[in-house]
Amino acid sequence: MSRIGKNPITIPAGVTVEVTDSNVTVKGKLGQLSQDYSDVTVKVEEGSVLVERSSDHKDQRAKHGLYRALINNMITGVSVGFTKELELVGVGYRASNQGQKLDLALGFSHNIVLEIAPEVKLETISEKGKNPIVKLTSHDRQLLGQVSAKIRSFRKPEPYKGKGVKFVDEVLRRKAGKSA
Repeated sequence: MSRIGKNPITIPAGVTVEVTDSNVTVKGKLGQLSQDYSDVTVKVEEGSVLVERSSDHKDQRAKHGLYRALINNMITGVSVGFTKELELVGVGYRASNQGQKLDLALGFSHNIVLEIAPEVKLETISEKGKNPIVKLTSHDRQLLGQVSAKIRSFRKPEPYKGKGVKFVDEVLRRKAGKSA
């Protein structure tokens, strides 16, 4: 039994949830998101959303918890939003932005310029004596994860000195260098 799928999702004030035959649309103060679903039934009752399945077939059990989690993320996203912070660790690593264009200097012969999706708010923080931080904010959790993973993929943290692009709360597994 899916423990996650059984839990009802409470709808906060200011958020509306519309359910059609195979689509859920969530509207809130930060935006609007929609998600297609199959093999489960979604009901809106008394300020909460319930996701139910008709049988215990393996596909339906898997999708039960999946769609409940996706709908919960949509409701959280349009009401509160999500934030990810990436830290640039390394000598000479810099980040700046002009609108939705992110300019990264990561030790290559050229700067990397990345156009960020308009749904994601971009902010760069550069303080003297601290590593530059790229702050991404969005109501769409999936898009936010894709954008942050793309930025991280330009220079993943290496295990010896920890240089590279890492998440602020990420714990890196460090290795010992050569012993003489």
